[in-house]
Amino acid sequence: MTASQDLALYIHWPFCLAKCPYCDFNSHVRERIDQTRFARALATELAWEAARIGPRRLVSIFFGGGTPSLMAPETVAALIAQANSLFTPAEDIEITLEANPTSIEAAKLSAFRDAGINRISIGVQSLDPLALSRLGRQHSVSQAIAALELARDTFPRLSFDLIYARPEQSLQAWRDELRQALSLAADHLSLYQLTIEPGTAYEALHRRGEIVLPEPELAAALYDATGEEAARFGLLPYEVSNYARPGSESRHNLAYWRYRDYAGIGPGAHGRLWLDNRLIATTRHRAPEPWAELVEQHGHGTRGEEEIAPADRAREMLLMGLRLTEGIDAAAFAARTGRSLSESLDPDILAQALDEAYLVQTEIGLRATPEGRKRLDALLAALVV
Repeated sequence: MTASQDLALYIHWPFCLAKCPYCDFNSHVRERIDQTRFARALATELAWEAARIGPRRLVSIFFGGGTPSLMAPETVAALIAQANSLFTPAEDIEITLEANPTSIEAAKLSAFRDAGINRISIGVQSLDPLALSRLGRQHSVSQAIAALELARDTFPRLSFDLIYARPEQSLQAWRDELRQALSLAADHLSLYQLTIEPGTAYEALHRRGEIVLPEPELAAALYDATGEEAARFGLLPYEVSNYARPGSESRHNLAYWRYRDYAGIGPGAHGRLWLDNRLIATTRHRAPEPWAELVEQHGHGTRGEEEIAPADRAREMLLMGLRLTEGIDAAAFAARTGRSLSESLDPDILAQALDEAYLVQTEIGLRATPEGRKRLDALLAALVV
């Protein structure tokens, strides 16, 4: 745990054109956005964070949201240049920006490439017109396809998101939709099962019976079909919801799942940083305008920071690492948490999970099998002490 550790940087742009009914992310809709003010606040907070982190090798930058493709490309370029001056960028640094496939945002893709973005992640969510409407998306299927084709020609790396296990979705319909999507894919797909999140519009609809999700058996079949169809196009699962051609995995998200250091800049952003021989969890104020006011007054919009105790480090690393196909390296686990894998797991539950072939344990570490990853939430709730 030294200051020479690699660092991933997350920059949050909290604004969207509309709030999707299933979304519980920290996103906000505004009639007017003061781009100059928020760009300045992001730069100020980045400088403040870098000053206390000290020299690090920067391996990735991720512009997330919200909808960061609503940012001015000049702001993106300035933040990339600032980050590269404050840290030492890796030669193969990955710089990702999330975008939506509306015509307004698609028109800016070449400007984002010129700003320094080398990986684009597009929030398609569905290639079914009715599903797009129900999901509250602001784009059409034709716009999504056009944006994907343009992005594939513009950036060296392309990822996009789809949501499955939607109301009234059949197994064959999902296979057909997924095959169409995979024919447009480049090197990476994120395929998420629809869940009902507290506080969303979908929660109220679900509570009234106006939204009915597929039964667990169908949801499991949809998940299996996802892996089968992706494999036909050479994309393999490296995390529960993410598929990539070998070597094209998201390096930024791997920093999260491998429980490495990352800094979070912007409203509501989180971070995990090794500072002064302690692992610190950082949280920024969620609301954009109060966050900006805090930055203008203090140089940062921190809402809270706390040291993560060894037992909590172990729990977090298990919850994240077992999502990965590669699993958890025992030596890395001990170095990061100060605890061994064995003392962080319920021995009886571990024995049962190994016997049921939900987990595999080797001298190197611990990983979940495909069957185990399908049951991961329930398994982790019982396994992790």
